[in-house]
Amino acid sequence: MLFDLLTTVETGGCSAKIPPRQLEELLKDMPLPADPRVMVDIATHDDAGVYKINDETALVITTDFFPPMVSDGYEFGLIAAANSISDVYAMSGTPLVALNIMMFPSTRIPMEVYKNILRGGLDKAREAGVSIIGGHTIDDWPPKYGLAVIGTVHPGRVITNAGVREGDELILTKPLGTGIILAGQRMKMITPLQHEHAVSLMKQLNARGAELMQKYGVRGATDITGFGLAGHALRMARGSGVTVTIDMKSVPLLEGAYSLADLGCIPGAAFRNLDYTEGGTLFAGDLDYNLKMIAHDAQTSGGLLMAVSPEKSRELLKELHESGYGGAALIGKAIRKREADVVLQ
Repeated sequence: MLFDLLTTVETGGCSAKIPPRQLEELLKDMPLPADPRVMVDIATHDDAGVYKINDETALVITTDFFPPMVSDGYEFGLIAAANSISDVYAMSGTPLVALNIMMFPSTRIPMEVYKNILRGGLDKAREAGVSIIGGHTIDDWPPKYGLAVIGTVHPGRVITNAGVREGDELILTKPLGTGIILAGQRMKMITPLQHEHAVSLMKQLNARGAELMQKYGVRGATDITGFGLAGHALRMARGSGVTVTIDMKSVPLLEGAYSLADLGCIPGAAFRNLDYTEGGTLFAGDLDYNLKMIAHDAQTSGGLLMAVSPEKSRELLKELHESGYGGAALIGKAIRKREADVVLQ
């Protein structure tokens, strides 16, 4: 290997986000845009902004970047691009163009490493049908990479994290545990196969999931990234005015994630996410501690959490399985609003 990117970071991927409690404090006094063409802004902390152009077209606009979570530059580029583009898919949009965002120490790492990162981003963007048309660089340490992405969606077909309705069932398209598996890799506690499986899922686009959301009339959705399943479910519940119940025994897990958690290999981001959610979450008395922490594990390029009517959930799940999301599972439902926003059981 030309250079091990993991030697440059303590925290990589979406685990490097600032804690959600601090983010809410940062944004709480920020004025919302007055432009009536803005369809989605920061009010519900959704995955992307949406701006209406006309009755047929709205823009979906997002940006995402982070430090490395894998050793190889090319794989880092693939994962970072998939993660950035996912926000457009979460809104049921079609990504079109992107700009590179790259920060790196120009004299401390071989330039070929940065080229490999860009090649990875370019290849994943091509797979998604996205044209990278420019970008920006800053001399910085540790290195960071991601994309600013623009897509389109019909204004009447936007799916947001505030669209969940009472009675909807919740489907998660990818297993949880990437943060824990990546920590286990750095501590040499997992097998190469377990690491490869996690990396392959992080590289997987959520494109087909977005198409199926439109086909089955999904009402609300979000992608599961840095704030974990529990954190993103909390935002979905609050934005939609419902309570979300999650059966943790039904949640798909990456192989090795539970045993690592049982050994105490739980990244700090999970505890920061727990600090954010515990005020609005009811934890069942018999909830397994390891599953509780896995629910808060920061995911990098995670799956989609979809809310769909119960009449369609089984057929949607079947088609997800047939479309490459073999770990997709029905994990919960939305019920009438209670005191708690989320119930983990």
